[in-house]
Amino acid sequence: MPTPQLSIKLNDGHEMPRLGFGVWQIANAATVEAVKAAIGAGYRLIDTAAAYGNEAGTGEAVRDTGVPREELYVTTKLWNDSHGHDEALRAFDASMKLLGLDSLDLYLIHWPIPRLDRYVDTWRALVRLREEGRVKSIGVSNFNAEQIQRLADETGEVPAVNQVELHPMFQQTALRSFHAQHGIVTEAWSPLGRAKILEDETLVAVARKHGRTPAQVVLRWHLDNGIVAIPKSVSPQRMRENIDILGFELDADDLARIARLDDAGGRVGPDPASFPV
Repeated sequence: MPTPQLSIKLNDGHEMPRLGFGVWQIANAATVEAVKAAIGAGYRLIDTAAAYGNEAGTGEAVRDTGVPREELYVTTKLWNDSHGHDEALRAFDASMKLLGLDSLDLYLIHWPIPRLDRYVDTWRALVRLREEGRVKSIGVSNFNAEQIQRLADETGEVPAVNQVELHPMFQQTALRSFHAQHGIVTEAWSPLGRAKILEDETLVAVARKHGRTPAQVVLRWHLDNGIVAIPKSVSPQRMRENIDILGFELDADDLARIARLDDAGGRVGPDPASFPV
């Protein structure tokens, strides 16, 4: 039986699921079955991006899964070669054509690319798309507090979501505090640290204590901290394990032990300040 989905309210009044399924590094040909398996396991948030090359497979799975479209929450992202107002509008049209969907739930700027200095114009395009009803919610990915503040100052619009690398080894506490102050939902990519952290002795011990896997403990940690997480797996068994996290709770001691794992140098992905080179 699929796990009931919890949701979180966005600053625009819409809601999104708090646990989703990411399709990064899944080949387009394999995406259809992977997304269908995820939806069958109970996931309702599906996260793709133009850069992943699998929007077509994601859209096909969403259309053919048998679950009503209004019960599913689909996110895609604008790639780095499409910054700028008009370029962003064209990129959105291209993504929607590949997805084959009539509506999109969340559209994100994938990376700020500060050296281009075009993300404010790009953001204005996303605001227009939302105002025209072509996408329900808009947000960013890999933005820092200063960049988000600039969006707010120059456009009067605050993102609904900022999707960033976040996991117990890289907890982004200052950025999460900024998000909370501005009503922005924090969404974690690589919420399991690309599986590199799951052998950590603290996480293994907490998992043993609760009779759970380290991955389940980490995802429960995200949930307990109000973070939306989008783990990726092509294994149906792992998909089911990853979403089965409502049957236990982490106590204060667990949370304190996990908090001590935070490391300023704990990134497993690229630094947005310098990506792409």
